[in-house]
Amino acid sequence: MRTPFIAANWKMNGTRSEVAALLDGFKSGISTESRQVAVFAPFVFLPAVQDALQGTGIAWGGQNAHTADSGAYTGETSLAMLKEFGCQYVLVGHSERRTLFGETDYIVADKVEAALAAGVTPVLCIGETLQEREQGITGEVCRRQLSTVLDQVGVEGFRKLVVAYEPVWAIGTGKTASPEQAQETHAELRAYLAETDADMAAQLQILYGGSMKAANAAELMAQPDIDGGLVGGASLKVDEFTGICNAAAAR
Repeated sequence: MRTPFIAANWKMNGTRSEVAALLDGFKSGISTESRQVAVFAPFVFLPAVQDALQGTGIAWGGQNAHTADSGAYTGETSLAMLKEFGCQYVLVGHSERRTLFGETDYIVADKVEAALAAGVTPVLCIGETLQEREQGITGEVCRRQLSTVLDQVGVEGFRKLVVAYEPVWAIGTGKTASPEQAQETHAELRAYLAETDADMAAQLQILYGGSMKAANAAELMAQPDIDGGLVGGASLKVDEFTGICNAAAAR
């Protein structure tokens, strides 16, 4: 049985006071019994997140990382730095990194490999644009994004990561794939990976990352191949995010 996993991606949002209020609300409103919960905060807030969440059962992670341990990479953050602040996870290949910052499938694969080597669990984000969905190539795009990483880290690497399927057209738009649409893609992804290793595919957590909120979380996570959510805008509201986490616990 795969454990539900709910991840909060705050993106480039928050002030000190807003972050403190969110963390207080999460600590008082979220139980991690029978589910995993993680917060992906902007780098500057990781010390505050570590101080607030240590010992609560809620994990935390970075939104991005460089593949190098250190060096002349102005503006970047290493996996070693993330580990110093207790990060168990790192987002890799989020659609905004791919589209706004030019990260290719190969860069994403390098980052996954580096995270695994550092002992940080990568949450590998994949997904299609609206144009790609309308062209009927959702499966082709997602398989390419998965296979590039699979070729590099192998089955054993995939046993140690989490996948988040995020239809790009549903991120921050308020649009959400229907539970049936999301389940269809999740099932296709799992079936594709099962061609390589059925046990790995059966155990892999695949999260849905397209405008999940408290109102639709239970229906989405009732689908057999949806194992949780990578939550953007709704994770900036205590009631919304705790509601999603409560829906995950009720699976």
